[in-house]
Amino acid sequence: MPSWAEETVYIVENDFGPAGAALVETDPEYADFENTITGLLESQFSNPLRVIAFNTAERWSEDVSEDVTRELRRRYDLQLRDVSSAIQDFVKRHERHDRQLALRLV
Repeated sequence: MPSWAEETVYIVENDFGPAGAALVETDPEYADFENTITGLLESQFSNPLRVIAFNTAERWSEDVSEDVTRELRRRYDLQLRDVSSAIQDFVKRHERHDRQLALRLV
């Protein structure tokens, strides 16, 4: 059994326009939370719709888009940067409106 088979795997559903939406093919060795966040930060997805996590060993799957959005926002806030245009719609769609704003300490 591959090493990733007992770990949680993250995949991105992307909107490819007229071609439709599809789950983006990802090497399972790189389909962890950190690599998914990095891929979104580096605009590796043209129009992400949601992120799905699953663990076949534990027999579950879940839409984790809100958790991913929270982490993306945290990283952008720490860098004092605006969310990139490539993932703005994704963040708007999944961000909770009651989030606490980060304060800049001078």
